[in-house]
Amino acid sequence: MDKRIRVLVAKPGLDGHDRGAKVVARALRDAGFEVIYTGIRLTPEQIAESALQEDVNVVALSLLSGAHNTLFPKVVDLLKSKGMNDVLTIGGGVIPDADIPGLKAAGVAEVFTPGTPTGAIVDYIRASVK
Repeated sequence: MDKRIRVLVAKPGLDGHDRGAKVVARALRDAGFEVIYTGIRLTPEQIAESALQEDVNVVALSLLSGAHNTLFPKVVDLLKSKGMNDVLTIGGGVIPDADIPGLKAAGVAEVFTPGTPTGAIVDYIRASVK
């Protein structure tokens, strides 16, 4: 039997709105993934450490505050500094289309904006995690 995909869903920074993150976390659980939801207002360091401790395959970041260009790349860099180069990092939230290429260049594999069907996120993770 294959090992279940483990996903850490995290809210970096001062953003206190987590409805979307909870919807995604629930959809991932319903799809058979093992999901660890860290809650709100975490530092990138806390997220990277949680990812290491939980031995996850995926880190899913959610942000509405506008700090995605700073916080998402910081998480990616911290994961790499901990030797977690094989962890898929995805992002979501209210992120302008113009910011997505820069996030991808910084190591965020994919960005899901409002209105994305949760099934598309599930499919992306299944296709991307080996």
